[in-house]
Amino acid sequence: MSYHGGLIAVIIATMIFCKKNKISFWRFTDLLISAIPLGYMFGRIGNFLNGELYGRVTTAAWGMYFPLDATGRLRHPSQLYEAFFEGIFLFAILWNLRKRSAFNGYLSSLYLIGYGLVRFFIEFVREPDVQLGFVLGPLSMGQVLCFFMILAGMAIFLVKRNIKPRYSP
Repeated sequence: MSYHGGLIAVIIATMIFCKKNKISFWRFTDLLISAIPLGYMFGRIGNFLNGELYGRVTTAAWGMYFPLDATGRLRHPSQLYEAFFEGIFLFAILWNLRKRSAFNGYLSSLYLIGYGLVRFFIEFVREPDVQLGFVLGPLSMGQVLCFFMILAGMAIFLVKRNIKPRYSP
């Protein structure tokens, strides 16, 4: 949940910055959005090295023991799944699409959709936050928030693609 809250704070701060400096919010976010997955990747690698935010119990051959896990059971290395899919994979997609951007907000909307989709599915093997657990049947808070992220990305995509472009600095 901290990532989603941080994202909202960054969006608000970016809106204020862009308004104050008379910069197009969507052009600005599209310019920067490709770098976010790389930063996220390094954060998840740090989580892995610290042995924190590990996945659910597994019998998979690639399951790992984490020193901070009091149960001492094999767990999914979900930090590595996230580092790859939410980091490298999403970065590669955004980087390859950056020159084909059809409208301002294109990359930003694809980031919200892509991150939301990938994280939603990884949450099935990630251990839910202890204080939250499952909040909606079998869904974690992260999955609920990712669902709204996907919807927001789709809404931005659908609205922005139908707006005729205007020149803005």
